[in-house]
Amino acid sequence: MNPSVPGTAVPTFSSLGLSVPLERALARQEITAPTPIQIAVLPPALKGRNVLGRAKTGSGKTLSFGLPVLARLAEGKRQPKSPRAIILVPTRELATQVHRALSPLAEPLHLRLMTVLGGMPINRQAQRLREGVDVVIATPGRLGDLVQRGDCRLDQVEITVLDEADHLCDLGFFKPVDALLAATPRAAQRLLLSATLDGDVNRLVKRHLPEHVLHEIESSKDLEGPMDHHLIVAERTNKFQTAHRLLEQNPRTIVFARTRRGASRLARQLTTGGIDAVDLHGDLNQSRRERNLARFSKGDAAVIVATDIAARGIHVDDVKLVMHYDAPAEHKAYTHRSGRTARAGEAGTVITLTTPEDLREVVALQRKAGVAARQHRADRLPATLTASTLAESGEIVAVQPSSGGGQGRSSGGGSQGQNRNRNRSRSGGQGGGQPRSQGGGQSRGQGGGRGRSQGSAAGSSSRGSSQGGRPSYR
Repeated sequence: MNPSVPGTAVPTFSSLGLSVPLERALARQEITAPTPIQIAVLPPALKGRNVLGRAKTGSGKTLSFGLPVLARLAEGKRQPKSPRAIILVPTRELATQVHRALSPLAEPLHLRLMTVLGGMPINRQAQRLREGVDVVIATPGRLGDLVQRGDCRLDQVEITVLDEADHLCDLGFFKPVDALLAATPRAAQRLLLSATLDGDVNRLVKRHLPEHVLHEIESSKDLEGPMDHHLIVAERTNKFQTAHRLLEQNPRTIVFARTRRGASRLARQLTTGGIDAVDLHGDLNQSRRERNLARFSKGDAAVIVATDIAARGIHVDDVKLVMHYDAPAEHKAYTHRSGRTARAGEAGTVITLTTPEDLREVVALQRKAGVAARQHRADRLPATLTASTLAESGEIVAVQPSSGGGQGRSSGGGSQGQNRNRNRSRSGGQGGGQPRSQGGGQSRGQGGGRGRSQGSAAGSSSRGSSQGGRPSYR
């Protein structure tokens, strides 16, 4: 049954094996049709299989792992300090959004969910765990702290989820994630969702999902809209004025800066210049981060200025423009940032600002990302700066993705992702369940200590070593 083939039946949640109470809970949220990743993942996951899912953000991944978690825990009794499911995510914002998405579905099943995040009082979190919860949605650093303190036990975990596993590894969480998985029962079910399946993600799969079903869902036209990429070259002294002109005419924009200090400074400058802007980065406490994100989501702030660490934690509808005020350090970050627009089939625009001195480096970055960007000089921009006027000006610079590079999207001649749904069962007897690496190469890192979602430097990446010093949470 392939919904992408004309004339074939479109699966329903019930036909995929979901229970009636959960299907009704989805209907109350006006969710009636499963997405391709849900169609692929739900049947084996609901049967208790380990599942490895490759799909991009915005594809419906949250429900593809959230529904099996809730279905599995529908019957059973919670115990103090012993959650029955853990969902590990890379950022506090993503944890909050997963909690928000699953809470209305868990309520009719009388399941108790909680978030475990850095930047919040740890004693209060320990108290809630003592009272008993079914599902913990956590960043690895804080959950590891609670386990080491004896406030949380993982020996009763029935199902574990790694959401955005590639981003977890990029942020240096390989070691704590590895230790947390090792502390759960070997026979427990495991679901791993990621945009890429290479490097440290591959190592986690080998260690903890020796037998699994693999589903890969590439860019679906139903999920991704056309995305135009623009590169604006401005003198360093004119960069802010150029950004201000663009943002003044294009509200509801996500702007990315490379550093936390730079994000705060840019947000202040924009606000002083008459554009209501908020910032989002690791130096802010959790309540401030939630408040700023809520202001942008509700439309009270026209612009949010974020660092790379927040790139996958922002899931806001109707974002028409993403601006790279500072180009990221590598092409994967460019792809993750840009993916905040052109969601759910809507069109989006991505603008990168650069200086003449940095132009060559930024062009090389876009080449690795496989996008075709239209180049503009800041002093020759049209008076009215909209997606349509930008598309009619400047000069298209066609680039080809380099070997192993990322996959970009562009309606102006860039590479367009092809729909693929490849389902393969793998077991330890077939290469140990190792997934085929896709694109981007292995993540490289600084090694060493335990990563934390709060306070991480924007754009940093790390690869934990399996040799020596591995934390143990048993």
